[in-house]
Amino acid sequence: MNSLPMHRLAMLASLLLLITVPTPGLSASPSPAASGGVFSGMDRSIAPGDDFFDHANGAWAKSTEIPPDRSSYGNGAMLTELTSKRTADLIRQAAQHNAPEGSEARMVGDFFASYMDEEAIESRGLDPLRPTLEEIAGISDRKKLATYLGGALRADVDALNSTDLYTDKLLGLWVAQDLDDPGRYAPFLLQGGLGMPDREYYLDSSRRMSETRAKYRAHIAAVLTLARLPDVEAKAARIFDLEHRIAKVHWTRLDSGDVARANNHWKRGELDVKAPGLDWQAFLVAAGLDRQPTFAVWQPGAVTGISALTASQPLRTWKDYLAVRAIEHHSGCLPRAFVQQRFQFYGQVLTGTPRLRDRWKRAVDATNEALPEAVGKLYVQSFFPASEKARAEAMVTNLVAAFGRRVDKLAWMAPATKARAKEKLAMLKVSVGYPEKWQDYSGMKVLRGDAFGNVHRAELFHYRRHLSKLGRPVDRTEWAMTPQMVNAVNLPAMNALNFPAAILQPPYFDPRRPEVMDYGAIGAIIGHEISHSFDDQGSLFDATGRLSNWWTREDLARFQAAAARLVKQYSAYRPFPDLSVNGQQTLGENIADLAGLEVAYDAYRLSLKGKPAPVVEGFTGDQQFFLSFAQAWRHKAREPARRQQIITDGHAPAAYRTSTVRNVDAWYEAFGVKAGQSLYLAPDARIRVW
Repeated sequence: MNSLPMHRLAMLASLLLLITVPTPGLSASPSPAASGGVFSGMDRSIAPGDDFFDHANGAWAKSTEIPPDRSSYGNGAMLTELTSKRTADLIRQAAQHNAPEGSEARMVGDFFASYMDEEAIESRGLDPLRPTLEEIAGISDRKKLATYLGGALRADVDALNSTDLYTDKLLGLWVAQDLDDPGRYAPFLLQGGLGMPDREYYLDSSRRMSETRAKYRAHIAAVLTLARLPDVEAKAARIFDLEHRIAKVHWTRLDSGDVARANNHWKRGELDVKAPGLDWQAFLVAAGLDRQPTFAVWQPGAVTGISALTASQPLRTWKDYLAVRAIEHHSGCLPRAFVQQRFQFYGQVLTGTPRLRDRWKRAVDATNEALPEAVGKLYVQSFFPASEKARAEAMVTNLVAAFGRRVDKLAWMAPATKARAKEKLAMLKVSVGYPEKWQDYSGMKVLRGDAFGNVHRAELFHYRRHLSKLGRPVDRTEWAMTPQMVNAVNLPAMNALNFPAAILQPPYFDPRRPEVMDYGAIGAIIGHEISHSFDDQGSLFDATGRLSNWWTREDLARFQAAAARLVKQYSAYRPFPDLSVNGQQTLGENIADLAGLEVAYDAYRLSLKGKPAPVVEGFTGDQQFFLSFAQAWRHKAREPARRQQIITDGHAPAAYRTSTVRNVDAWYEAFGVKAGQSLYLAPDARIRVW
């Protein structure tokens, strides 16, 4: 699924946020009885067949306010908040205890304490950034420009993740399995360099976007003013014009999601020929990539266009632009005025968030990013008992088996294609809770009192760790998420799934409620991630993770026809009068939502072993299943944040993801949905993919 920063799992939403941290290993969420009943928060005045999201969540939506420091709110945000509080307590304990010098606990505690020391950060002003600004000011020719750009490169993007496609660096690096040879790692180059979330923010001619652009130009000028740089208005105009030019050569989100079109291998010499302008030799030497014989160029038109701009635009403009990008990138470790100015635009303007998040929350995020598995190890030891890991693994086994049975029953798929699908399913590597092997941070230097330096060194440590993979065999046990992340992910080139410990707790996974509700919530999430291996993009990869066509022509045509109908269904949803859901952009997630729900339903029915599910509060087993599914998606967002999601994200808004029930026959039977109701579809109009 997607996202909080979320990878492939859209952040789901939550019932209660408890401040107190419970006894280690126990759930912090209340039992269903203590929270007002299993199905509190419903609005039963709304018919399920007219609006199933509001039927399941209407009372919750009316009574729940989005906190002032958030752009959206729901189960995922609440659970993330709880997890952050738990993590902060663990980190503080690490900071207070006299852990040995160089130990992970000491590193975690020192990093967090340094980030929290605002007075020390304030007293240093811009001094920690001065060497970088002086290096930028000293760029006197195109070779030095390329050297700086290469030295600033970081492994901070993911080409197969719609929410991780963006980097504020001019180019992004993704080190991952080669899509043509999944046994080896390849360096992927991706477009970057924009200060706003997407090219549409620069190119859309609507009044709303024009106003946002004006506020962004003012923000650039304000940053330059805070840095006490001269001629701010002229500089801001030049910087914005350069970013506008970069945006014009960028690929769209939709184009960037076309894996077959994006998988381009260029030999080292072809960079100079196909993307002239940038001094590639200087860039690659500075980036530590000069010995790489081949690169996978994800958006070749953008890389060509950006390279040309490094030669055609004045050095003065590039230096102004790079200074602002450097300040923005490091603002979290700069004085309060820089933090507030960044929040004013990126928080208030772009997402409508009224108040800056508390410093401790931002410090937890920064520590998680710098030492993700060191923090994750502490979290798992306290909050993920072996019993819940075993229960989750058993559910995964049931869901994988249920998906296999669905493949067996497909009337439209030829036997040969079914065999390849089953082979892929059999080789799927599912990891639950935490990785088999933990990362080693012994080479990272953390100094108490040096917040800026700690962040910088952590970024460089992770970049070099990614570079070290090149030339080594692919490690399928490596995780793409941390145990303390409320999320889940499908890694198509790995043919692997990660289900972190933090999502395997109430309200998604709760040992104190009927099991059918777990199947409706976390079961649908697990099914969603399994199904990503067979969505419009995942289906392009074979059992080994190789990008190859394993379909017959007829099977692929039937699959694409069903997918096209799903595109049309979602494109008809209009959250705002002037903005519709992009059914093509959200297709992979929508296929996974539908297939995941159907697989979870099958698995729940199989778990009954022919017995009826117990009735709870007057609801049948099937009603419990579908209501739990809808309530797992409790979520509301401020208008600017919702608009940004629709433009940039591969996930539809939560209410429309819930509406996929209209394609499932069992939902109609469970709630007596009739023709004439808003969500009703005639049986032959219901979309069936897997």
